[in-house]
Amino acid sequence: MKFFNKKNFFSIISIIAISLTVVSCKSSNGETIPTEKVETIIEEEKIPPKEFLFSTNLKTTVYDSFDTKKSIDTIGKNTRVLVVERKDVEIIKENKTAKKTTTTTKVATTPKKPEKPFLNDDEKVKINFSETKKEPVTTETVVEEKVPTEPKEYEHWVHVKYRKNLKERDGWILEKYLISDTFKNLPKSWEGMQLNNFPEKVEFPDNPRVDVKGVYLTVYSASLDKKLDSLIQLAKETKINAFVIDVKDDGGQLLWKMDDSILKYNPKAFSRVYIKDINAFMKKLKDNNIYTIARIVSFKDPVYAKQNPDKAIIEKKTGKPFMNKDGIIWVSPHDKNLWEYNIAVAKEAAKVGFNEVQFDYVRFPASNGGKLDAYLDYRNPENDSKPVTIQKYLKYAWEELTPLHVYINADIYGQIGTFKDDMGLGQYWEAISGYVHYVSPMMYPSHYINGAYGLPVPDAEPYKTIYYCTLDSINRNENIDNPAQIRPWIQDFTARWVKGHITYDVNAINAQIKALEDLGIHQYLLWSPSNKYHMEKITK
Repeated sequence: MKFFNKKNFFSIISIIAISLTVVSCKSSNGETIPTEKVETIIEEEKIPPKEFLFSTNLKTTVYDSFDTKKSIDTIGKNTRVLVVERKDVEIIKENKTAKKTTTTTKVATTPKKPEKPFLNDDEKVKINFSETKKEPVTTETVVEEKVPTEPKEYEHWVHVKYRKNLKERDGWILEKYLISDTFKNLPKSWEGMQLNNFPEKVEFPDNPRVDVKGVYLTVYSASLDKKLDSLIQLAKETKINAFVIDVKDDGGQLLWKMDDSILKYNPKAFSRVYIKDINAFMKKLKDNNIYTIARIVSFKDPVYAKQNPDKAIIEKKTGKPFMNKDGIIWVSPHDKNLWEYNIAVAKEAAKVGFNEVQFDYVRFPASNGGKLDAYLDYRNPENDSKPVTIQKYLKYAWEELTPLHVYINADIYGQIGTFKDDMGLGQYWEAISGYVHYVSPMMYPSHYINGAYGLPVPDAEPYKTIYYCTLDSINRNENIDNPAQIRPWIQDFTARWVKGHITYDVNAINAQIKALEDLGIHQYLLWSPSNKYHMEKITK
């Protein structure tokens, strides 16, 4: 039959199968029985983990490819790069051959001549004439022989991606200049320092982040109504929206009388306080939309040192407390009792409404790049290195303060982002940036030696000094996940002691701010010891 073809046959079979399925799903009373839902679980494709390597040289060359080997960039020591692919390239060597000479000696031969008989009439003797003697002939044969094949050699190349100067880059680097363990580039005593798996820097819903444009207030400026009002007026007329206020200052003095539990750390903590009604003070700032940052000087605390002389850094030779040129006694950053004291003060600040806690002098005292370490007793029972101790302190602060929804900030030396070590201070960029929300390098141009960044007098070049220093800091943040936001301190004072200095007026301030903005940073803190500021007035 014409109708019964192969296509029609399979259609009929399909209809019968569907009908049987429908019938089988009905109960005896005709109700449809729901079929069991079958879930199909599709296993997600596993994404391989990212592989990072770190450069080993102070200057590691990056090439365009392993073929042309054209240099396109250099990266500094301990720069993190992402592995894209690897390539083993055979090193092509010229085939070497050796010449072998074979010497062969032959005697020349000629056809044998027939004998010429001669008969002597007297003796009747037959005489044969002899043939002429021939000299041997020497010939040389040169044969080229191949030298036995040597084992193949390879160059191991890595195709990498990285960020530098705010740009995504890629290229090829010889694998021998890269390592997976960054600690191989660092002093052995730094082991124990954390350089990955840092916590995410989340925003607290009840404490929104702000692009801070702040000024510094001493305890005197904060406690004098007239001075405080003038600074609030400054905020109304300019872009200033935040105050960094001494809560525990360089002299170890507290801003207000806190909970009595503080006294167990320092019985003289309330020997002098400046603000009697802290709640009224905070309300005044909040009413004027001022973001508040509590400055807490960490390890430069003469009041605490006098109450706890066994915690002070001492000179090994004399046993006397170590002091810098300013004559202030330093307490050892290894002192965990002081850690607890500082965090207790920070919690009091969070309790009254400060948005952020800033730890200043979160370092060891200047020791000529660590050269004085051999002569000082840092009272280090756990034998931790300086950068390990500073990081542990900030990690402790993170664990204690973030549950209170207060942000954490750390002040560091301006050139920590440029130098590859801790400058003998315990401030290693990546170790600090991982455990704070904000990092504030003190980028005062007057504090850089002449010639820094190729500038004859950095103080006279506010834009360039801030630009180069900030760029180095941005690049350092690329070496870790979840780094802190960069919010630099900039200069608002005239450094008359610097030869070739300039007057820091509105133009100098604007030059520094522009350098930051050109690099995508819209936050800054102005430092003036006198609390007199030169900000351009704006119409808000």
